Amino acid sequence: MLAIKILFWFFLFIIFYAYVGYGLLLFIIIKIKRLLSKPARVSREQCYEPEVTLFCTAYNERNYVEKKMDNSLSLEYPAHKLKHLWVTDGSDDGTPEILKKYAEVQVQHQDERAGKVAAMNRGMKFVNTPLVIFSDGNTLLGKESVRRIVNLFQDPIVGCVSGEKRVLQKEKDSAVATEGFYWKYESKLKQWDSELYSVVGAAGELFAIRTELFRPVENDTILDDFIISLEIAKRGYTVKYDPEAYAIETASADIKNELKRKVRIAAGGIQSIVRLKELLNIFRYGVLSFQYISHRVLRWTLAPLGLLVIFILNFLIAFSNEYQIFTGIYCWLFAGQALFYLAAFAGWFFENRKIKIKVLFIPYYFLIMNIAVYLGFFRYIKGGQSVKWEKAKRGM
Repeated sequence: MLAIKILFWFFLFIIFYAYVGYGLLLFIIIKIKRLLSKPARVSREQCYEPEVTLFCTAYNERNYVEKKMDNSLSLEYPAHKLKHLWVTDGSDDGTPEILKKYAEVQVQHQDERAGKVAAMNRGMKFVNTPLVIFSDGNTLLGKESVRRIVNLFQDPIVGCVSGEKRVLQKEKDSAVATEGFYWKYESKLKQWDSELYSVVGAAGELFAIRTELFRPVENDTILDDFIISLEIAKRGYTVKYDPEAYAIETASADIKNELKRKVRIAAGGIQSIVRLKELLNIFRYGVLSFQYISHRVLRWTLAPLGLLVIFILNFLIAFSNEYQIFTGIYCWLFAGQALFYLAAFAGWFFENRKIKIKVLFIPYYFLIMNIAVYLGFFRYIKGGQSVKWEKAKRGM
């Protein structure tokens, strides 16, 4: 029984640390760092305006492309220094034809649909600017996003800059709307990660790199943004973050589509851990490894596993002969877990019946996130994740 208790408390700590504890620890470290040291000052030119390529890979985005182009052409950056490149491999809904109406756009199209990463690898051959900004075809950028991203590259140690993903919630009273709450929390963690040392993974909706640092990515890569940014970090560069450089996209149309997206991300997370296994060596990569393991690896491995393990172990301990039913800390902890899962189930029940009970959205969304990790793990093991665009339906 002692071994079971030790295992229970170990996994309970991992769960707490992965979702809440790391954020609290970061907050404390950053506060201490600000007290003990002055911010590093980088000499910045007022008119630092290198040429930049705004790079979009797209598959069948005819419903978004005109809005995207209107947005891109209105960004606050010298028009003659902002190049527009679209790679539209496999699109057969008229997306390439619509883009060709814009004189400012270079369109690279091929009929074969080989997936986003293959399109990105192919498209990078046409980039001849020192900086390249990647953005999705269905996201709109904040007016000053390009300029804010470019300014951070004045520091020569910065190899990648991540913008912020903002989720537009037209229907706030739904479990899917919790996605926006989650990203606000993630945004704060990224700000602190960036201030401590480096962000661990860029947001695919909006991130930039020094063009010279790009290395072709394996075509079966699921999370290209994550792999590209951390491969650059492995080489000694930092990944910075600016929450005021943002991309806006609508939330998933419903929880089913959100689960589909999360499963893909989870499968990509497991794949990334395997391919970036060197980053697990904290003696070699120091703070970067600490951030990577704390912020990403635990959430894709031990934390979701721990949720199942502590529920089973808690049951065994609470209802063993050593304890009276409903007495002692273990019984209270088990009751708390049971209530949490009942709340998540109730959230699912009411969500499917279009009944709005906000307090139930968070446990429901949290459970969906972790179920997605299990499903993503099995998908990765089976090799069932397609490298082609597998778009989750978004709210309009």
